[in-house]
Amino acid sequence: MLAQLRLAFFVVLATGMVACGEAGSPADALLADADAVSRGRSLFVGTCAGYCHKLTPERVDAVYLFDCEWKHGSSDQQIFNTITNGVPSTRMVGFGTNFPEGESDLWKIIAFLKSKRESCA
Repeated sequence: MLAQLRLAFFVVLATGMVACGEAGSPADALLADADAVSRGRSLFVGTCAGYCHKLTPERVDAVYLFDCEWKHGSSDQQIFNTITNGVPSTRMVGFGTNFPEGESDLWKIIAFLKSKRESCA
């Protein structure tokens, strides 16, 4: 009986942690992988910065992605959704998972963005 109660408590605790966002995103796990962050940077430079977004805050029509102001959501999942689906009535097209390594590359781009993001107080 005690073992069943412990198991039930663990399941409730684990479910609550995931629901509260404590589990982290795939990008969080990639932050510790220098090769993954480097690939994310390369993909960002070749895909995103090559056309719209920049690595430095310049006056362009695309938002700067390394500050604390995010128009379309700042959580990793919201960023993933924005890159995947695009933003209607803007130049931000949806890329889906059309990267060489699919979703894995998309999470590497998000890890790169997080690695260079300004500290938000």
